[in-house]
Amino acid sequence: MENTLQFQKLCQVETRRLVLVMAILALAVIVIQSFGLPYGNVLFSLFPVGKNSGFGKSSFLPRDVSPEPAQNGDVTLNESNPADSAIVSRVVNNAEDLGKRAENDHQNVMKEKDDSPQNDTALKKEMVPDKASHLDAYQAPHIIKPENEYSSDNDGQKKDKTFISENGGSVDTVFASPSLVSPQGVPSPVSPQVVPSANVTMPKRLEPNLTNYITSVNSTTSVVKQEMETLPKDEKPELLQDSRSDLHGNSTTTKNSEAKTLKHEKSQTQTSVTSISEMNRLLYQSRAASFAMRPRWSSVLDRELLSARVQIENAPIVLNDQELYAPLFRNVSMFKRSYELMERIVKVYVYREGEKPIFHRPVLNGIYASEGWFMKHMEANKHFVVKNPRKAHLFYLPFSARVLEVTLYVPNSHNQKNLVEYLKNYLDMIAAKYPFWNRTSGEDHFLAACHDWAPYETKHFMNLTIRALCNADVTEGFKIGKDVSLPETYVRYPKNLLRGLGGNPPSKRPILAFFAGNMHGYVRPILLQYWENKDPDMKILGPMGHGSKSKSDYIKYMKSSKYCICAKGYEVNSPRVVEAIFYECVPVILSDNFVPPFFEVLDWESFAVFVSEKDIPNLKDILLSIPERRFRQLQLRVKKVQQHFLWHSKPVKYDLFHMTLHSIWYNRVFQIRLRGALKELGFLQRSRLIGSTEDVCSCFRNHIKGLSEVMKFVAPS
Repeated sequence: MENTLQFQKLCQVETRRLVLVMAILALAVIVIQSFGLPYGNVLFSLFPVGKNSGFGKSSFLPRDVSPEPAQNGDVTLNESNPADSAIVSRVVNNAEDLGKRAENDHQNVMKEKDDSPQNDTALKKEMVPDKASHLDAYQAPHIIKPENEYSSDNDGQKKDKTFISENGGSVDTVFASPSLVSPQGVPSPVSPQVVPSANVTMPKRLEPNLTNYITSVNSTTSVVKQEMETLPKDEKPELLQDSRSDLHGNSTTTKNSEAKTLKHEKSQTQTSVTSISEMNRLLYQSRAASFAMRPRWSSVLDRELLSARVQIENAPIVLNDQELYAPLFRNVSMFKRSYELMERIVKVYVYREGEKPIFHRPVLNGIYASEGWFMKHMEANKHFVVKNPRKAHLFYLPFSARVLEVTLYVPNSHNQKNLVEYLKNYLDMIAAKYPFWNRTSGEDHFLAACHDWAPYETKHFMNLTIRALCNADVTEGFKIGKDVSLPETYVRYPKNLLRGLGGNPPSKRPILAFFAGNMHGYVRPILLQYWENKDPDMKILGPMGHGSKSKSDYIKYMKSSKYCICAKGYEVNSPRVVEAIFYECVPVILSDNFVPPFFEVLDWESFAVFVSEKDIPNLKDILLSIPERRFRQLQLRVKKVQQHFLWHSKPVKYDLFHMTLHSIWYNRVFQIRLRGALKELGFLQRSRLIGSTEDVCSCFRNHIKGLSEVMKFVAPS
């Protein structure tokens, strides 16, 4: 009996010690996780799935988790092992917390850039702030930026008013007809006005890059005053709404005087620069943590895109492909597999709504021809385009940003509000007529626009849309991984698109570097200040004139130069990039913050040279430091990449049309999200793309590992 009592006392002591040790261990775990992991609400992850913890204020609760332990979304868990459910729940929470943190850090990074001195000068080129009375509540006050008309010459200046229609002839259409624009400059409805239904919603969240345009309300008055003081007395001539002026090339009046006054203040080199390596990091970040919203309801087509993503990421190795040159690509195996899936899977619905000339009338010549040729080929395509929108993975908004400006901009108004309102009315109409815009808030819709104003015109109500833009400037809202950099092509001969293609071999290129052009922006004057007539190896010139001999000399210099300087003008984009490739000259991109075309798939550093604007004084030394062997390698790769930057009267495989559509498809595939994270895993598991629940957890752990690598870049030091 006595032994029994002693044994009971001993058990009680051991039990107390065990409880004490467990309590100490639990406290230690909580403290270590709280102070050691910067990724949010770790206390919540200690609780079983289905129980709402009172700790913290995390908004990332498992939305698709069922309280039944045996079934989570579409993933069947082991009922006898509740640890499976807890693991998946914790991993989902951590993944979403990481995604949110990455998005917030991305916003902070972009906002820091906005606070830099470059934006002080950027404001000076903008016009009267829009009061945003027509915007949704989520929009901040914004500044309207003007633009100049351009003249299409061999320098790529942008002031040509000669439009070529699909049949190759000039379009003698009065774009600014009274039926489209009221005397006050406010656009009439594009069709009998449709009142959106109750379920019509517009995007409700600010994109990270929209912080570029946020200004305090109190500062608006002073900004307006400063802007008005910089305006010239003679405003740019433009088509009056009640005039019947034509748009032929014999029109010589331009908007250059206004543009020079409004944009010459960017004469100081920008201090905030997004380098190519930083752009690569942003692309990697967009792949590791998609910021896309989940659709409001599920679709079988979304699962097809998710399946395509897995197949692309697990693409078979490509060796010695006869059509593709591997060194040009980030990953030629992934590109080839993605292109094959695009040809086999993707279907596009082209909205028929919208009145000409803004919609459905492509402009096929001049500086903005890329948006016109893409529209022409997209609307005429029978392989990708479907008549039933319910079968479409993507939806095309077929408008011309160039014609929108020519038609609706009111001269001397300093206001683009009516252009934005016109596009908003169009979106309201299709949102009321179709359910597809509201399902994703436009994330599966896309547009192609080459006019300089397109980033501003589309950032308010199309900020979630995939935008193929020539003006691909990361400081003006271009989002790497979602938007597509559209090559700016200067089409001189719409009926003979390949006229003059090619250039001299490397041994017959005596000129080290060549540039010629008007003094648009702040970079070109600096370039000429250092190098015009300073060195016989550097053919750096100003305007070469408009005659046929000047154009011939321009082309001859490009064909005879090793490096062609692609210096930015008023905006970051320039047609010289494609011109250099067209004439087999190695492009030297002298434009900070410019995202080069097809950045998501092409390795631009393998065939082009990037020089920072601050290094203009050292330009020759930089070029001479490139060994001859390396130059020949670059020049060979320029010839190989040429096929991807050519328009054809009828599209061919891997040409500019297909590359543009592929980048749109590719970015959509890598941004796709299903209705719930666990449903995504369930779909993959049923498709045998992921095996057991342990494989599911492993998949999420790998995803979190990738996010952790991204956080090393954006986390404060």
